[in-house]
Amino acid sequence: MDFTYRKYNELLRALQNKGYAFRTFESFCQGNTEGRFVMLRHDIDARSAHACRFAKIEDAMGIKATYYFRIIPQSNNPEAIKQIASLGNEIGYHYEDLTLAKGDAKKAIVLFAEHLHYFQQFYPIKTISMHGSPTLPYDNRDMWKTFDYRQWGIIGEPYFDIDYQHVAYLTDTGRKWNDTQSNRRDKVESPFQFNFKTTDEVINAIHCGYLPDQLMITTHPQRWTNNFIRWIQELIFQEIKNKIKQYFLP
Repeated sequence: MDFTYRKYNELLRALQNKGYAFRTFESFCQGNTEGRFVMLRHDIDARSAHACRFAKIEDAMGIKATYYFRIIPQSNNPEAIKQIASLGNEIGYHYEDLTLAKGDAKKAIVLFAEHLHYFQQFYPIKTISMHGSPTLPYDNRDMWKTFDYRQWGIIGEPYFDIDYQHVAYLTDTGRKWNDTQSNRRDKVESPFQFNFKTTDEVINAIHCGYLPDQLMITTHPQRWTNNFIRWIQELIFQEIKNKIKQYFLP
């Protein structure tokens, strides 16, 4: 079975065995950009308990990662955020304020400042990452056409502050890897183009040295579980969601 905690552990072991160091996105933005490394980015769209499980798996292996939380209750669980931060991980804001403001950039930036301040009680946030809101017309990154996130002490946003000519990007959006048929916004322009269907294919590519030395891997922990019933539920839900997202793709 794919998208289980066991499979995630295998993915991390493959990266370790191939000599990849693990860095947070914050560390990368602070200039730690040399050598062979992977940035693990986790977008917590829902089911924060799954994020805690990921953090425990990583902690047992001496790995630190970056966790982005939304403001909505399905993601914003203070106890989970505290637990993940206590393990030495980076916490960031998974913003969707332009969507919440229905496209009004002035309202969106007020919401952004309020929500960022809220999350800063858990961690001195230095990086943010947009939530894709794939079934809605607003691209949350568009608010930065009017405003500058650096004004709030933010040093990095993955869609703006990584040179993907040198860093390969892998994401499990759509419950696949770099799936172009059901991925509306979570993609980058890069010479490193991969379309893996399974995590085993990613692991095999790592073992064979097919991936470059610098990676960002984005996961959504809600998709990963060892519980068979939840695994089936997530599979069915994601297939339905992918069909809906395909309707909105150009």
